[in-house]
Amino acid sequence: MNEPVPISKSLDGVVRSLRGPSRKAVSGLFGKWVEAVGPHVADHVRPLKLDARVLVVEVDDPAWATQVRFLTPRIVERLREVAAVEVDRVEVRVDRRNARGAKG
Repeated sequence: MNEPVPISKSLDGVVRSLRGPSRKAVSGLFGKWVEAVGPHVADHVRPLKLDARVLVVEVDDPAWATQVRFLTPRIVERLREVAAVEVDRVEVRVDRRNARGAKG
């Protein structure tokens, strides 16, 4: 009979098979996002995924897309310092539902 496998071990295997960032990096990124970027930025910008050192974030307003592009070097630096996550590039997406709702 097969013994149960801890979920963390299973997830590590899945992450390795995808050749993406480690589970530790992903959990550090999401778990320490507010600490890394600060509460004001975190109110408007949220991480969606980390894939091959490319961080995809979603913003609640097009103006924040511009702001994130300006802040990218600092965000990358803070993620390295606070969460031990290496990011080469940040891609920004605008949450169109939120942006439309805010204007309507």
